[in-house]
Amino acid sequence: AMLEEEGFAVRVENTTAVFADPAIAELSLIVPIYTMSKLTKAEEANLTKAVENGVGLGGYHGGMADAFRESPEYQFMCGGQWVAHPGNIIDYHVNVTRGDDPIMRGIEDFPYRSEQYYMHVDPSNEVLATTTFSGSHAPWIDGVVMPVVWKRRHGKGRVFYSSLGHA
Repeated sequence: AMLEEEGFAVRVENTTAVFADPAIAELSLIVPIYTMSKLTKAEEANLTKAVENGVGLGGYHGGMADAFRESPEYQFMCGGQWVAHPGNIIDYHVNVTRGDDPIMRGIEDFPYRSEQYYMHVDPSNEVLATTTFSGSHAPWIDGVVMPVVWKRRHGKGRVFYSSLGHA
């Protein structure tokens, strides 16, 4: 509904088979909402090719960054992969690092209650917001600053991700 309100024609699919359809190369934006699913090699190749050629990719939480654990090409495109959420649902703080970016305009640092994602992230991501782990649930990550919102390029495609969600 949010995308339709912004003028997008929305098509919803319930299987990953659509990623193998060459017609996805004509889309403006793909929003994956899959957690712990699998891609076939044909789906992975066609999806990453579509984004490399200019289709946008945007998503959040596990629906994008914990989607296809066995697909390194997908993870490379997204710029990160979920690893853990120590403590499960907890209170933490989100720090906006790029308030000058149009995506973050009008958003200031804020408290948040949900899963605090610990991720493996690509150093080429343009980080827009971070969180800092307290170490309360995993002492060895005390003080770790983790990206929670980023954008990046993948070929001609623009990619956006936010780990916020769940709760």
